[in-house]
Amino acid sequence: MKKLNPYVYLFTMGHFSVDWAQGAIPALLPYFISTYALNYREAATIIFANLLLASLLQPLLGYYSDKVSKPWFIALGPICCGISLTAISFSTSYSLTFVLAMISGVGSAIFHPEAALMVNHIAGDQKGKALGSFSVGGNAGFAIGPMVAGFCAYAINNIHGLVIFGIVNAILAAAIYSRMPRVLSLASEYVRQDKEAHAGAVQTNDWKAFNKLTVIIFARSMGFTLCNTFIPIYWVSVLHSNAANGSLALTILFTMGVFITFLGGIMSDRVGFIKIIRISFICMVPAMIAFTNSTNIWLSTILLIPVAFSLFAPYSPIVVLGQTYLAKSAGFASGITLGLSTTVGGLMAPVVGWGADQWGIPAALQILWIVALAGVIFAFLIPQPKERHAAI
Repeated sequence: MKKLNPYVYLFTMGHFSVDWAQGAIPALLPYFISTYALNYREAATIIFANLLLASLLQPLLGYYSDKVSKPWFIALGPICCGISLTAISFSTSYSLTFVLAMISGVGSAIFHPEAALMVNHIAGDQKGKALGSFSVGGNAGFAIGPMVAGFCAYAINNIHGLVIFGIVNAILAAAIYSRMPRVLSLASEYVRQDKEAHAGAVQTNDWKAFNKLTVIIFARSMGFTLCNTFIPIYWVSVLHSNAANGSLALTILFTMGVFITFLGGIMSDRVGFIKIIRISFICMVPAMIAFTNSTNIWLSTILLIPVAFSLFAPYSPIVVLGQTYLAKSAGFASGITLGLSTTVGGLMAPVVGWGADQWGIPAALQILWIVALAGVIFAFLIPQPKERHAAI
């Protein structure tokens, strides 16, 4: 099997550094609820703060990267995320925590479009595998971040241990920055070769198809972000477990996500991107119905398996399909598909939190299978791209 360009793995580690910081924040919600006496809506609003600017900025920065690329954003993103988590460990107020969570979201926003575009450039004809590997870094971060944050906040009862996020992110950012000149040289060469190979071909944007894909992105984002936000709280309030086990549940979900994301990328190159998306969303509907109505901790833990498959298998296919639909605007497509697929659902977190305050967490989370059903419908409406028909 042909090997990936090794620099893909460098960006994979950068993706890890951004998303382990993002994944740490939901795991800290029980800590924030206890420390600042928050209700569910106020706690979920911290996630809203983390994802608000990220959701707004990533499409804009993706569009900007198509015009004037700023590769140094790839190193700046991990720095913002790491410093924010370090500062949160010394925060003494809800309002300051809110602001720091927002800054961490900005770090995520400036990283994703540029990094995804760079991976696209150096992937050659292995875009599914490359984006799958890149996505694995993010999912590994979401798996390990809650575990580390939970260990600091609940196991050793020393929130200042979050300084580890700043240290690790600074090291990885330095590594990315030091290798960037070589990566840019390789990327330019790959782009030149691609243009020569497709000389005379006209790149077009299929906005109608991309708009349909956007509904799928939003549906997947709702499932991803709301599970990420409410699983720790669900474990404590509904399953009557403790905060450490809630963090562990997130780690289990995202650890499975690491392998499922990578497998989804490889399978997409072989059987088709659209097929993987359809299978995933068909699985998501019953998985979410069962998961949000479970009151048994062992059953809930087992149900994390189909939930993980449905959330993570379509991740890489969505990114590559978006870049294919918007061939002339791959950076913008990356900002939407890679960024919003893990952020825009957070904009609904305070609303779902308000619903949880009014009617209880299980009732509020019924939204998960409803949006999954919308995803199923649009998974069968998205068309085969005009180019790369056989591969997609």
